[in-house]
Amino acid sequence: MRAVAARVARAAVRVDDEVVGEITGPGLLVLLGVHRDDTASAVPLMARKLHELRILPGELSCSDVGAPLLVVSQFTLYGETRKGRRPSWSAAAPPERAEPLVEAVVAELRQRGAPVATGVFGAMMAVESVNDGPFTVLVEV
Repeated sequence: MRAVAARVARAAVRVDDEVVGEITGPGLLVLLGVHRDDTASAVPLMARKLHELRILPGELSCSDVGAPLLVVSQFTLYGETRKGRRPSWSAAAPPERAEPLVEAVVAELRQRGAPVATGVFGAMMAVESVNDGPFTVLVEV
């Protein structure tokens, strides 16, 4: 499982010009990708890492200050670009395996008390963010 976590002042995701998820910060915009070999065992670890990631101002985490997270599924995080000019998506989990794992990460974050907004799995989404810093890191489990 792989995530790109960006510290944001605000972020939103739209589907068909309708806002489906939105946060105001400080908080994290999380683009979350699932590898074809990922299992449910990665879910608690990824949720904990994201919730406790100390990249908010003052080296604080979402868990420290109750900051929100906007989680957006992003299979393209497993795009392979070493060969040729066209990315290969073979490392990404197929939708029927990825969606339950993304939902499980969101559920785990909520169980930890995190305010979480989401995109719509598999939809064409427009993601807007105002990065704070900018401060963006790659998180892998």
